[in-house]
Amino acid sequence: MPRPGFVCPSSSEAASTSGCETTRLRLLSGSCSGSPPPDCGRAMTVTTTTTMSRSGRARWMLQALFFCVLLAIPSHDGPRAVGAFDGGYGINYGRIANNIPSPDKVVKLLRASKIRNAKIYDADHSVLDAFRGSGLNLVIAVNNGLLKDFAANESSSLDWLNDNVQPYLPQTRIVGITVGNEVLGGDPSLAEPLVEAVKNVYNGLKKLHLEDKIELFTPHSQAVFANSYPPSACVFKEDVMVYMKPLLDFFSKIGSPFYVNVYPFLAYTYDPQHIDINYALFKPNPGIVDPNTSLHYDNMFEAQLDAAYAALQAAGYNDMEVRVAETGWASSGDQTETGASVENARTYNFNLRKRLFLRKGTPLRPKIPVKAYIFALFNENSKSGAGSEKHYGLFNADGRIAYDIGYEGLLPSSASSYFLSLTEMYARF
Repeated sequence: MPRPGFVCPSSSEAASTSGCETTRLRLLSGSCSGSPPPDCGRAMTVTTTTTMSRSGRARWMLQALFFCVLLAIPSHDGPRAVGAFDGGYGINYGRIANNIPSPDKVVKLLRASKIRNAKIYDADHSVLDAFRGSGLNLVIAVNNGLLKDFAANESSSLDWLNDNVQPYLPQTRIVGITVGNEVLGGDPSLAEPLVEAVKNVYNGLKKLHLEDKIELFTPHSQAVFANSYPPSACVFKEDVMVYMKPLLDFFSKIGSPFYVNVYPFLAYTYDPQHIDINYALFKPNPGIVDPNTSLHYDNMFEAQLDAAYAALQAAGYNDMEVRVAETGWASSGDQTETGASVENARTYNFNLRKRLFLRKGTPLRPKIPVKAYIFALFNENSKSGAGSEKHYGLFNADGRIAYDIGYEGLLPSSASSYFLSLTEMYARF
């Protein structure tokens, strides 16, 4: 969840799978040869004589082709992406409020808005029940309070999976589990337990044969980064790297992306004198040029993503994909929170939605489409902290839209129709 503090004002290709990535097959004069990588085993070569009958040759060629296809199947020893994110746009469904719609009405709202990906911060059974049969993708969470127990007791994580995951599949499309939230760079007492908790949850998924069906990850705040400007100079803090490295090693092994919370709003609020509001809001502006890469950035969102990519690259994880666990803009806040307004929130979220639907990458990783969960679905009146914490919602508590970015609420809204439908949005972009 958003929080003030160090903000990276700016920064790897999609997670790759190991195994037989390219196996060239050839059928010539009744011979089959392959050139698989080392982990595919020895290539099989079969020869035949010129006196073989036509039917025998045909049978042999079918058998040879079958073996060649087997050789071309990727090895299962390397990381495999689970595919927990459908498209590029999702929403964080926070529920720290006493006046928001019931989960079944939320499902109706999401389906009407064509938002297919939702992420919650617990494993509440009323939500899991409401999502049953909806066809919507749901990411659930192991909250920070469970990390120490899960780290110390693998049985606890397995019990949790048996209570909150196994009974709901496949009717409820649980596609991901977050283990902790913004732990590294935050509470140092949870840093070491986080790594072990992640491993134990994964071991539990393996015992239930769900490791290839449910993605495992942990979201990070910008506090994990030391240098952040220009994007190419971003690196992880030394004290964070002690725990980040074993975590990244494990996620690299199982094919999980790196999830980061990206808040241009917080960066702008922290330093409005030196950050162009247009740069933070995806509006026309001169942008910046990274002196090390010569890449041009016309918005802070992409600069922050590429800063994360640069930090991963510097740490030796060039192939890990970066995704956004949270991003948003507050529509109201304390007097000191410069930029928190309905107009700015509407502009940021509309332009962000438009950008995500283009399915394009960042300047540093142009071939990896950006995927992001927006923060948040509702304004949450029971949240503590800065005033802005209560005002990140795209929708008000009664289900009406907080401002118009092309969605329809559960009830008619008095919000001005400032923006366009999705079809019109495509036409103008």
